[in-house]
Amino acid sequence: MTVKKAATSQATSLKEKPLKETPRRARSGKAKPGRARTGATLEGLRGRIDAINLHLVELFNRRARLAQEIGRLKHADGAPIYQPVRERQVLERVVEHNPGPLSADHLRRIFQELISACTALEHVIRVAYLGPEHTYSHEAARNRFGASAAFAPQSSIAAVFQALENDRADYGVVPVENSTEGSVSLTLDLLIDTPLHILGEILLPIRHALMARADAGAFSRIVSHQQSLGQCRNYLAANYPNCELEAVASNSLAAKLAAADAGAAAIASVAAARANDLNVIAENIQDVAQNTTRFLVLGREAMARSGADKTSLVFALPERAGALHGALTLFARNRINLTMIQSRPQRERPWAYVFFVDLQGHREDAKVRRALSALEQRALFLKVLGSYPEGRT
Repeated sequence: MTVKKAATSQATSLKEKPLKETPRRARSGKAKPGRARTGATLEGLRGRIDAINLHLVELFNRRARLAQEIGRLKHADGAPIYQPVRERQVLERVVEHNPGPLSADHLRRIFQELISACTALEHVIRVAYLGPEHTYSHEAARNRFGASAAFAPQSSIAAVFQALENDRADYGVVPVENSTEGSVSLTLDLLIDTPLHILGEILLPIRHALMARADAGAFSRIVSHQQSLGQCRNYLAANYPNCELEAVASNSLAAKLAAADAGAAAIASVAAARANDLNVIAENIQDVAQNTTRFLVLGREAMARSGADKTSLVFALPERAGALHGALTLFARNRINLTMIQSRPQRERPWAYVFFVDLQGHREDAKVRRALSALEQRALFLKVLGSYPEGRT
């Protein structure tokens, strides 16, 4: 309570002082160059922006010093540096008090980077993700942890899990599901045996772009990851029916290949085009406008309630009629909404399956506890993979 009061009183004292208006002159009926119709001059407006920028620098550094104090308290208590529940609360409060003209997305991005920079003063967070750079996995990781984290691209999804389990990274980001292509089976399989917890989810809209070198003429080949080619098949058939389509290991590699070959174009993200000095020929060429990939954030510690949570679990049932129906009835009886159910073969038992379920609620919620306790009595195997703040686009 003492820390909250101190922060509140300090924030009150830091309210921006009104800046002097540039004196207005009598209207002449015609706006002069460099002068807005309000009477303010370009130089005057820029001067006010400069003053605000300096005030922001002071406020940013005061916030950073408070973050350092909080970091010392966390270290003394053994608390994790990254706390997504608190981060969600900060971002939601900022958006709630936004009068515009900046959009909610603009403010989230600004404050995400501010939080990332302040967190790095406490500890530079190491984040493993499915590489290489400038892939959608990289973009998802940057969106969640900000540019001040230390990102470590990995060669495979399994390598991301290994980096965390071997303490070479603090957190990991892996794809688990795409809205058009379905689940990522390897991620689900690895979740069964790992000691890691799911700490969060990232819902990333996938926006494919067609790109090529500035000196590219009538290219005859389009390269991309197999999944991206499939997600743009209608666009490609309508606009480039005579081009050869070549599948490569990643969209990032596709962009590099296009940068080296004037006769090739690539499908990748706009970020990959910028990184490889490619011209974007067309954006948002995916066939399904709402194409979204869901990524999981993995870590070693369990998450507390945020108030808007999701829980993921995996279980196996006896092979008898009605077993799955009876298990699902436990959730319905407790009025728990299931958002995903997926079966996967058990590796050690042919034609036997485990079931992955996502549900709304936290494992510590009373009704979720009741349902999980009852399921445990029926299941051959039950593992809660994590409870975490529900992702939002």
